[in-house]
Amino acid sequence: MTLLKFLSRSSGCITSAETVMLEKQSLDEFLSNIDKGKAIIVSLSPQSRASLAVYLGISPLQVFKKLTTFFKSLGVKAVFDTSCSRDLTLIETCNEFICQYKQSQLNIDEKSNPSLPMLSSACPGWICYAEKQLGSYILPYVSSVKSPQQTIGATVKHHICQKMGLRPDEVYHVTVMPCYDKKLEAARGDFVFEMEQGDANKNSLRITEVDSVLTTGEILDLIKLKAVDIETLDDSPLDKMLTNVSEEGYLYGVPGSSGGYAETVFRYAARMLFGREVEGPLAFRSLRNMDFREVTLEVDGKVVLKFALCYGFQNLQNIVRKVKMGRCDYHFVEIMACPSGCLNGGGQIKPKPQQSPRELLQSLETIYMENILVKDPFENPLVKSLYDEWLDHPGSEKAKRHMHTEYHPVVKNVTAQLHNW
Repeated sequence: MTLLKFLSRSSGCITSAETVMLEKQSLDEFLSNIDKGKAIIVSLSPQSRASLAVYLGISPLQVFKKLTTFFKSLGVKAVFDTSCSRDLTLIETCNEFICQYKQSQLNIDEKSNPSLPMLSSACPGWICYAEKQLGSYILPYVSSVKSPQQTIGATVKHHICQKMGLRPDEVYHVTVMPCYDKKLEAARGDFVFEMEQGDANKNSLRITEVDSVLTTGEILDLIKLKAVDIETLDDSPLDKMLTNVSEEGYLYGVPGSSGGYAETVFRYAARMLFGREVEGPLAFRSLRNMDFREVTLEVDGKVVLKFALCYGFQNLQNIVRKVKMGRCDYHFVEIMACPSGCLNGGGQIKPKPQQSPRELLQSLETIYMENILVKDPFENPLVKSLYDEWLDHPGSEKAKRHMHTEYHPVVKNVTAQLHNW
């Protein structure tokens, strides 16, 4: 179940303004902006590529190359990869966690100033639930780092468009995501900025970092609408300006089909805080179920790091209760609203006839890492160049301005305007 359905059933707090905004994020709107002559940029998520790969029976890399051909035949200017922006979010999250961990050691006797556990913030379903249902007692624990979708949105509108010789208002940026709730995330007022127009007498323009979100299923609908046989299309070269691709043609990635937050931060914290290099796969231990797992680091017989993966609302609510009671002993929790994480998002392609949801998920998990070269985000040359050219360094003022955000308790008011979300 997507959060849209969850909240509509539980509290009716999806406002009419939000509904109108979401209706604008459609295939018709996408095609309309192509007709208007906008510079269309599409950013693809790796989960969506995996879903299409399983459906079409080809590799995720082939999906990427053929979708590049398809989109550019429609008039799209560039097709990028949110794995690149995910590396940015991972680096910023690692840096934020180290700061929070050190602060927690200073405040170890000051329960009034909590800093841990850090709760990940990439899942819009979880964030909307936290803001609309939980409020101020949980939000101080939520990471301020934007999701990969919003990170690539900021990168495109604040940096890449200038390199392409375009103004932000000339670009219509579309992301392809496994989740309907990403549409709500893109519509947040926090992700809109003002740009001055050349004429001093004119008002400033309001620019959205991500103009529209299309789900994986909607992309399949578009392919069918255009009567295109994707498998027979030529493979186009990938746009390397914002794509995790090596010279050998492999895609850079990290373990973990929901972004690898817990794993990446755990390894970095072990190295930076305790001088321990964690080799090989992490030994996650399942607790209640496979959607609730934990991993620990011991130094001299003492647990110094305790991380968890928490997927699905039932497990999520258990974490929330522990935090509220002050009994959560995790240092970091990777939270996703969907059971089994992002590969199982509500916007993914549905199972074929005679295929069970479990069988489809197993196929997705198998194919997700195909053509992926596992690489430490800190060693990604593309991300290094983004810091060198634009963001200075992890945690810099520029990085905080463009890669981080704030979350706000939302009053339960059905007349609330969209910008309050």
